Amino acid sequence: MSKPRVVLTRRWPAEVEAELAARFEVVLNLTDTPLDAAQLQRALLTADALCPTVTDRVDASVLAVTAPRARLIANYGVGFNHIDLNATKALGMAVTNTPGVLTDATADLALTLLLMTARRAGEGEREIRAGRWDGWRPTQLLGTEVTGKTLGLVGFGRIAQAVAQRAHFGFGMKILFQTPRPPPGELVASLNATACASVEQLLAESDFVSLHCPGGAATRHLINAERLALMKPSAFLINTARGEVVDEAALAVALAERRIAGAGLDVYAAEPEVPAALRDLENVVLLPHLGSATTATRIAMGRRVLANLEAFFAGETPPDRVI
Repeated sequence: MSKPRVVLTRRWPAEVEAELAARFEVVLNLTDTPLDAAQLQRALLTADALCPTVTDRVDASVLAVTAPRARLIANYGVGFNHIDLNATKALGMAVTNTPGVLTDATADLALTLLLMTARRAGEGEREIRAGRWDGWRPTQLLGTEVTGKTLGLVGFGRIAQAVAQRAHFGFGMKILFQTPRPPPGELVASLNATACASVEQLLAESDFVSLHCPGGAATRHLINAERLALMKPSAFLINTARGEVVDEAALAVALAERRIAGAGLDVYAAEPEVPAALRDLENVVLLPHLGSATTATRIAMGRRVLANLEAFFAGETPPDRVI
């Protein structure tokens, strides 16, 4: 019996590619450049499963194919707002993702951004690399204390909870959160955390705001000019969720006019494009979507995809089925 044919849209860690190749007929993207719409459609027509990443827009236009061979879209990543679920459902395709395995890595990066923005680390490194540093002085790049400050979390799923634990137990931060789904009471009690009735309340009361909500139409520009205006002038915004959650033009204005103190961003609305209005600012730290970028995490993500593929082609329910 022939093995199911699986298309990977980008290169994965070599260990996982080898494990996949032992079980499936794997088609690799040897150039490791994003596939265009026509290439994605070709994969849907010629393979049994497509394994996209966040860089691949598997939208309604890509899914407008007649009699696709693919029966599964096994996403390499936890977020799936780049996949049109209604269109996949209409075609009878299953969709899976990779939750859980990237929690710690992403939480670590959120704290990295929080600390970098508070202590102006990006500015300091740029000063040294440009040869502008003329030595220590008492007023050099004065930053903001983190210990004991208030951290507001928009969304309170796995990653946000991991950030809260690091911030509370590591830095003695007071934790606020806003979420439509009540978290476990024992977790809230252990963190001495406080639920906010609205995003607006959380923004007004927080010294640092970290975003951990899903992308999609419901959260597009959740953080807009009106909500940015509610933040303290001394507050910082951290985004490791999805780029479209923030109105980037409004954020650039708020940063340029010092309506908020700073921001740390790992995700952007039109990746890999980053607005020049943000790139030109000193009080923002910009990272190239590194949330899950540790070797162990990227291998674990690939193995999670592998588990979903094996279950699906064995006629079982994949452990991480979205639809």
